[in-house]
This record gives sequence, C-alpha cells and structure tokens, in this order.
Amino acid sequence: MKPNFSVRLRVFNLNCWDIPYLSKHRADRLKRLGDFLNLESFDLALLEEVWSEQDFQYLRQKLSLTYPDAHYFRSGIIGSGLCVFSRHQIQEITQHVYTLNGYPYMFYHGDWFCGKAVGLLVLQLGGVVLNTYVTHLHAEYSRQKDIYLTHRVTQAWELAQFIHHTSKNADVVLLCGDLNMHPKDLGCRLLREWTGLRDAYVETQDFKGSEDGCTMVPRNCYVSQQDLGPFPSGIRIDYVLYKAVSGFHIYCKTLKTTTGCDPHNGTPFSDHEALMATLHVKHGPPQEDPCPAHGPRERSALISALREAWTELGLGMAQARRRAAFAGYVTVCGLSLLVLLCVLAAGEEAREAAILLWTPSAGLVLGAGTVYLFHMHEAKGLCRAQAELQHVLRREKETQVLGSEQQEGDRAEEQ
Repeated sequence: MKPNFSVRLRVFNLNCWDIPYLSKHRADRLKRLGDFLNLESFDLALLEEVWSEQDFQYLRQKLSLTYPDAHYFRSGIIGSGLCVFSRHQIQEITQHVYTLNGYPYMFYHGDWFCGKAVGLLVLQLGGVVLNTYVTHLHAEYSRQKDIYLTHRVTQAWELAQFIHHTSKNADVVLLCGDLNMHPKDLGCRLLREWTGLRDAYVETQDFKGSEDGCTMVPRNCYVSQQDLGPFPSGIRIDYVLYKAVSGFHIYCKTLKTTTGCDPHNGTPFSDHEALMATLHVKHGPPQEDPCPAHGPRERSALISALREAWTELGLGMAQARRRAAFAGYVTVCGLSLLVLLCVLAAGEEAREAAILLWTPSAGLVLGAGTVYLFHMHEAKGLCRAQAELQHVLRREKETQVLGSEQQEGDRAEEQ
C-alpha cells in the first residue's frame, strides 16, 4: 500500500418513512429516491424504515446497475426496515436484533413488532477493511413522558457493544442510522464515549443543509409540530458516525442534508432529511487519530455516561419487576377464579353463570400470564445490560485510579 494512499467514501443515509398503507406518496417518493441515488452514484446508500420487502426489491432492481450489491435485514414480525445498497462487493453480512424493543400491548406504536436491529456489512476498499453499521432505535413518542427511555438506552448500549466486539479487525468503522436520540441524550453520549465514534456534523470541514444539522424540520410537509415536540425549529436524530484505527486517519470533508425538499423536484423524499457525507481515509500515525476514550477528560466523560446509564437501567428494572409482580398476582387470582367456576359448574344452581364467566376468566389468565412473562424477560434483559455496564464501569475506574497514581509518581520524580 502506497504511503500517500487515500480512499474517498461517499455515503447516503435516509429514514424513508415507507410504511405500507399509511405513509403518503410512497410509490412516488421511492421512484424519485431511486432516480436520485442512480444520479449521485454514492459508494453506499443506507436506508431505514423500508418496511415493505416488495419496495426493497423494487429499489434493488432499479439500482442494480449503479449499486450491484444490496441486502435487506430481516427480523421481527414486520421486519427491521433496514437495507443497504453498495457500489462495492459486500464481503460479510450479519445483524443483531435488540433484546428490548418496546411493549407488545402498545400495538399502536408498532416498534415491538418491527424487531429493531443493527446490521453489519464488511467491505474492502483498496485494501481498507470497512465495517459499516446501519441501525434504527426505538422511537421517542413523548419528550416529557418518555416511557421507552430505558429500552432505548439499552439498545444504545447493545449497539455500542456490538460495534466494540465486531470491529476489532476493521480499519475504519462507519455507523449510519436513525438513533431517535438528540446529540446530548444519554444513549447517544454512551454510544460515542464507549466506541470512540465521531459525529460527522461536528467534525465536517464543510456543512450545507438544514439549520443545526436537523434531520426533522418544520419546513418538511410530512412533519407535524407534534413530531417536533418542544423543538419547533427541528431535531437532529439521524447520524453519520465514524472512526479509524491506528495506522489510518479519517475525516469528513463535506456533509450535506436535504432541507425539507428533494434537491431536484421540491417534494421531500421522506419525513426525515437525508444525510450525504464525503469521507476521506488515508494513512496516518496513531497519534493523528487517537481513540477518544484514552485521555483523562474523555475517560471521565465515559464514566459519567456509564453511571447515568446504570442508574437508568436500575430504575427500569425495578419498574419491570413491579409490573411482573402485578401481572403475576392477577394471574393467580384468575386461576383461583377458574377453579371456583369449575366447582360452581359442577353443581346445578349456578352452572349457566359459571359457564358464561369461564371464557373471559380464562382470557384474563392468559393475558395476565403473557404480560408476566414479557416483563420478566424485560427485567432479565435490563439486568444483563446493567451487569455489563457495572463491569465496564469498575474497569474504567481502576484504570482512572492507576493513571492518577502514575501521574503523581511522575511529578514526584520530576521534583
């Protein structure tokens, strides 16, 4: 590999808002999106919320000449909604489905049925091993009363761990997707601090697009004020994050977003804005691209995020156990009622009433039992994630103490 080696990587990311029967102007938006991707010829196009596999096949056929390799990540009942189109051959593919993803009885939100996940594809670009991740985390339906915060923080931790453990052989790591988190939210900070990923919007040399890099803006005709909540000027929840390991240096030369409309037509591609990043990878000494988790200041930020996440997961675990206990109590009461109805049905006086009440009572037992099992599963998932956080937190504290002792020793020697 030549010393002046350099690779340019053009990336496109969009939450497509492609929900069959519900999303407006789906067919027209997908057609124009395909035309735009063919025209721009990105190296990678990563899409979220493509809930229809038929729509994926349509895009795959439309983009086949420009993007010869493609993959659709399947999970859950409806599907993950994640897919990728690549101009380069994909070497490896895998995915991880998040352990916690909302509540099945909150069916009108739909997240539980989707099987939210993170997809990984490995590519080789001119000798550089590129691990590319695409994901979509649980939605935030209310900023003031976010009942899914614990699940989203858990997903962020699982995502960070998945990247941490699968990118050890990579030269460059790229993460794109709809994280459904603001830049300073706990899950976002935890993800960045643990993985060392950099935010393209913060790091770019040249930004053009919506104000503050927002990816949901009021100018977009598909966005309502209810979607923006207490942020009338827009929110930034879609990201391009990246890092390089020792021996390589990566930087974002340009980052663009759409601004509530198609660059060529005027009508938006989606209710989200698209992200278009131009990244450059080149050789560089290790100190030119340090891992953010190595310095004392960065380690302190990581420890703070780990503590907050550990506390949040503890609160969620306690709530899950309370809900499981209540559902278990209702199940036991329902079983007792069923036994009583069986006894009454054996007699002559209340047989008809007992038979009429037996079916709803059985339904109550089944429903409460299902809720009990779900919340026990939720508590176990939160307990596992909290144990991982505790382990990492303890290790980081020990490293911080050793670093402080070493610095004090160095000062003593200098004196």
